[in-house]
Amino acid sequence: GRGVMPSIVCSVEEELNMGYVIAREKVTSTFKIQNTSTLTLRYSVQLDSLSPTRDKDQQSLPSFITSSLQRTEFVGTQNYNGLSVFSIFPTEGEIVAGNSQDFIVTFSPDHESLYYSDRLKVVLFGKKVAHVIHLKGAARDHPMFVEGGIPLDVPIESLAVTSAVSSQEALKGGNVLALTLYHKTLQEPVKSILLILEYIEGESSPVPAVTELKVGAIQTAQFASKKNMEFGFDSLPLLQQKGFTIDSAKGTIECGQVKRISVSWVPPADFNVSYSCCSTLLLTLEMRGSRLHQLVGATQKLTLR
Repeated sequence: GRGVMPSIVCSVEEELNMGYVIAREKVTSTFKIQNTSTLTLRYSVQLDSLSPTRDKDQQSLPSFITSSLQRTEFVGTQNYNGLSVFSIFPTEGEIVAGNSQDFIVTFSPDHESLYYSDRLKVVLFGKKVAHVIHLKGAARDHPMFVEGGIPLDVPIESLAVTSAVSSQEALKGGNVLALTLYHKTLQEPVKSILLILEYIEGESSPVPAVTELKVGAIQTAQFASKKNMEFGFDSLPLLQQKGFTIDSAKGTIECGQVKRISVSWVPPADFNVSYSCCSTLLLTLEMRGSRLHQLVGATQKLTLR
């Protein structure tokens, strides 16, 4: 006899990011698996969130108190309604040698969260895991949003694993300025974002401390006739006097796009690290003439030595 090794090629390598969607709406994406072996492959597609052993697996230490190098949990936020936030079709079948199969992934979140995730495994003959895809997605309650920095409110997923913010350079000495931005919608209470700008003094020409905001507009059936969103910062002169620069004071964003806005800071000549002050920065997002966001900035000057 002659042994044959089953093999496949997938159009998605490691991660499938479904992007942003309005909560309680859905979006689909397609990927393809090709059978590159000489035999018919019997497959099944499994999600970690639907694994029969998930309850047992969750008896281990939760990810938020585990070293980042030891974290193995791929399942993030799940729907309140009990239905799977990610679904796949078809879930099982056969692929003839040399042929391919299209798979449709549906992302249907029922509430706002930035931490939807799951892991999809393609299993051959009920035993061999031939391919793994990390699924991700985010949902917003409104078609316009602002992201960046460190959220100062406690999110629903307050124990979610997020990227730590640190700077080894700052520990060596330098000026750290914290810019706090508060933004709200007409339907929601005020939310706040903290932008950390770290300026390192040196003998060479000054290099600005830089961070960024993301301003986005989600493609949605609610605003199908609206092609873009306008944004604009107000009250910039005062911040400019304090050394702030914003690269895009106003502009337009097409629905389905996210714009990165750079915020930089160089201490002015009269900068005093022991002095704190407050200032206001307004960011207006408009779609169909509605003002949805207001940002207020408070600055605090600190020094790390």
